Amino acid sequence: MDYSINVTYFSLVGHVELEKFRYLYFIITLTVYILIVCFNVSVIFIIFTNKRLHEPMYIFIAALLCNAVIGSTVLYPKLLSDLLSEKQTVSYQFCLLQAFVAYWYSASEFTLLSAMAYDRYVSICKPLQYSTIIKTSTIRKLIFLCWFLPGCEICTGILLTTRNDLCKSKLNRIYCDNYSVVKLSCRETTVNNLYGLFIFSIAVFPPVIFIIFSYIRILTVCLRNSKVFRRKALQTCLPHLIIVINFSINASFEIINNRLESNQIPHIIEMILSIEFLVIPPLFNPIIYGLKLQEIFNSIKRLISCQNRARVSF
Repeated sequence: MDYSINVTYFSLVGHVELEKFRYLYFIITLTVYILIVCFNVSVIFIIFTNKRLHEPMYIFIAALLCNAVIGSTVLYPKLLSDLLSEKQTVSYQFCLLQAFVAYWYSASEFTLLSAMAYDRYVSICKPLQYSTIIKTSTIRKLIFLCWFLPGCEICTGILLTTRNDLCKSKLNRIYCDNYSVVKLSCRETTVNNLYGLFIFSIAVFPPVIFIIFSYIRILTVCLRNSKVFRRKALQTCLPHLIIVINFSINASFEIINNRLESNQIPHIIEMILSIEFLVIPPLFNPIIYGLKLQEIFNSIKRLISCQNRARVSF
């Protein structure tokens, strides 16, 4: 019979050979986090300081990159602290907060990507109605809903987790996630598992299905138009499509990895897969948008050029 214990702290026991590679892990993690913050904040800054980029597509990009910074910040500072600490522990309250923000970031990423797909769909398939459909007020409402609705869904799941009595205090992870905490419960967790499946279904499938539908419609319109039209449409849609595929793959790796619990997968591979969705999309999304979208790329070049001239004149 399992007896519940009063858990106030969790031990994070997922680190691999920490004593041997502590400083190497720290340098790599710090470098990745600095690059994520610099890349994303730079593109956000360029969008909001350049009036020519105050268009729906770029505002949605800024919201997506802001979401990446939020998701990364809930992981990396705590991870950096753990890498230099003798004991890798986390309070119960912060653990649930970290799980909430990580899941919220993931769910919001899908809703924001679907909102961006809707913007591209209206822009390409209904260009004459674009200005009347996609208004500033519409953008604000969409971005608010993209963050608010996932927040409510994830918050309910976290509240369900707080009802569970825990029998263990060791998480075989390097950060907290809700499912790992639920697995430490003494009692039946059917409600938590069913709600988690429900949240996964509504957070992933409707946005992905809508994105697929919108791109089928966009492709149909492109095939009926000229090469110039197809080239312009591809220029704005390709970065979004790459990011959708990239995030979907990385999120799928984490979901499968966390629930598969296969002893055949090396532990270090499991840990890498567990943080991949908080490394690759936040790191490469601003690069993809910066290189693929001409307006952002030109703004970056102008900014670098101005800085170089300022240095020379100084």
